[in-house]
Amino acid sequence: MTQEKAILTCALTGVLTNPQQHPVPVTPAQMAAQARDAYNAGASIMHVHIRAQETGMGHMPSWDPEVAQEVVDAIRAACPGVVINLTTGVIGKDISGPLACIRRVKPEIAACNAGSLNYLKLKEDGNWAWPPMVFDNPVAKVQQFLDVMEECGTHPEFECFDVGIVRSVTMYIKNGMLKPAMGRPEYNLVMGVASGMPCDARLLELLPQWMAPGAVWQATLIGRQEIWPVHQKTADLGGMLRTGLEDTFYLPDGSRASGNGPLIEALARCARNAGRSIATPAEARQMLGLAPA
Repeated sequence: MTQEKAILTCALTGVLTNPQQHPVPVTPAQMAAQARDAYNAGASIMHVHIRAQETGMGHMPSWDPEVAQEVVDAIRAACPGVVINLTTGVIGKDISGPLACIRRVKPEIAACNAGSLNYLKLKEDGNWAWPPMVFDNPVAKVQQFLDVMEECGTHPEFECFDVGIVRSVTMYIKNGMLKPAMGRPEYNLVMGVASGMPCDARLLELLPQWMAPGAVWQATLIGRQEIWPVHQKTADLGGMLRTGLEDTFYLPDGSRASGNGPLIEALARCARNAGRSIATPAEARQMLGLAPA
């Protein structure tokens, strides 16, 4: 089987990681510098979370469209032709923040969280790491996001935290919720959330059978050193690849990554080990059905 080129996505910073404890970028200049390192290592897509810019608030998420524009403009200036993938995840019915950011930035791609999940984590002593919560993404909420993405010419990347969500996305597509102009169906298999799909290479062999024909898929793997054999399996099976400081701080040898660049270098090696070349931003756009830059 001829393998498609590998699209590499860099998840630059994430949601709540405290930059005073871990080396995650926050300001537009920091985001642009980290994006440039990842871009030089082969990443054609930057998955972007926006953080509050006030002093001492850099670990909190922000839905300020002005800040989103500043961050995205800085990344685009540093990385010619790069594809922007904007986060959208919020708990509750009020999605005005992410919708405002999509309308302001008009990213080529936006995350579309495709189903609900009990978002849980236990400490070693059996107590909850945080109060149990529901990451609620009912169909009506998904449709609201898709409507604005269609309005803005944005391609949805369907985030799948569990097997049933993969199957739900296929139903969305069959139902016509994904319009042809929005590009090729894309599933992102999020593995490693404690109450979602485990980071297990054996699952990767099973899940594509429940995807829509002609779909592209990638794996987001959350964890430490143990994620890297699963990245390799993703590459071997023809999936697209994502990593970055949102997902891990650890390189394949167990050492801590100094930034996003070394993580993307390791991801590119997985692709090349599978005999696949790395897609340029222009090639990634074509593969996903996006408009040229």
